[in-house]
Amino acid sequence: MAAGSGALLLRALGLAVLLLPVVPRGSPGAAERRCFCQVTGHLDDCTCDVETIDAFNNYKLFPRLNELLESDYFRYYKVNLKKPCPFWNDNSHCGIRDCAVKPCPSDEVPDGIRSGSYKYSEEANNLAEECEEAKRLGAVDGSLSKETQQAVLQWTRHDDSSDSFCEADDIYSPDAEYVDLLLNPERYTGYKGPDAWKIWNSIYEENCFKPQNVKRPLASGRGDDGGHTFYKWLKGVCVEKRAFYKLISGLHASINIHLSARYLLQDTWSEKKWGPNVTEFQQRFDEVITRGEGPRRLKNLYFLYLIELRALSKVLPFFERPGFQLYTGNRSHDADMKNLLLEILHLAKSFPLHFDENSFFAGNKKEAAKLKEEFRLHFKNISKIMDCVGCFKCRLWGKLQTQGLGTALKILFSENLIEKIPESGPSYGFQLTRQEIVALFNAFGRISTSIRELENFRNILRNMR
Repeated sequence: MAAGSGALLLRALGLAVLLLPVVPRGSPGAAERRCFCQVTGHLDDCTCDVETIDAFNNYKLFPRLNELLESDYFRYYKVNLKKPCPFWNDNSHCGIRDCAVKPCPSDEVPDGIRSGSYKYSEEANNLAEECEEAKRLGAVDGSLSKETQQAVLQWTRHDDSSDSFCEADDIYSPDAEYVDLLLNPERYTGYKGPDAWKIWNSIYEENCFKPQNVKRPLASGRGDDGGHTFYKWLKGVCVEKRAFYKLISGLHASINIHLSARYLLQDTWSEKKWGPNVTEFQQRFDEVITRGEGPRRLKNLYFLYLIELRALSKVLPFFERPGFQLYTGNRSHDADMKNLLLEILHLAKSFPLHFDENSFFAGNKKEAAKLKEEFRLHFKNISKIMDCVGCFKCRLWGKLQTQGLGTALKILFSENLIEKIPESGPSYGFQLTRQEIVALFNAFGRISTSIRELENFRNILRNMR
């Protein structure tokens, strides 16, 4: 046997060992039960159940959403991956080649998208350019048409509004570039260890309303009591703070599912093979290995799904307006994609067991307003932490998914403004930029994909001994 062939054989044997489960062997289906036996039935703080979500997502919504996200309007996302970390002096970046992001040459991005992030039609493009010129001049000039003056004020109000849950990138910065999301998929890159831990630790310890003396389950150091103190604290806080933690935990779970489902299984000079790594999935979600945390994480993923699905059902009036287009410059394709978008939003609205967000920020108005502002600022801080992620591909998807969830929260807390949107003409009270729209649907696409991937892992584990 040639030396090269022997090396390949040893590598293949090493890969086989890597993919073997780390849990004890048992009867068929035992591995499945250890990850999923508690991920069933009703979810806490909701009237919905896991099985209803699985059937709705996997067989109705997921196929349509995937088709939408492959369209030009949703595949190109403008992002600044060069912003420095605002919280600690750490300029180290992942040197692994799979961490790299390949930006798009400008001529590959459709003209209608490159013309600006606020515009939804050819007419709106022309108007917006006039508006932006007026803003550069520093005043709402009386010589401008009434329509243009209103648009200038509208965008100024939008830019200065306090309804944003995210630290948005300046898309006009020289460092902001378009990225083709289909060519830079979210998957395992090898980014892990202290740097990755530092990101999530900062999010959980400093931004989830948790007192320092309450330790998270499985946190390093002494004092871990199996999560008893933590969950006693979590149960005792208000529904808003409990929901905040569950959203972050659900987002973390979703990202870990993506990394486990698209793992680098083979890396040779001739090809790379990506696919599901069962061991990686079990390390994160097996009930025994995670001391009960895995099933909780998966339930939080379902909670996150319900929150973002509810936002899609609420924002339908904004997209239903005749003047709104998913504008790329290709009229027939744009019209087809808007029809598909509306089909998805009507499908979201038809879901029978929506989360009831009316329990949020209820009671004393002054206290509710204060809590809502804390909620918003904590989430905005998390969006800033994404600029500290050392892996550029992880940073890309982290920024997109936090902006998407932030946009969903903005929608849920703008219900009164959305209800006042006129059937035609500008929606002065409520606005979404193209960046927010692309992030909203791609972020929900990631959550929807995670729910779908769980079915695949369930099937694999079911047949394992």
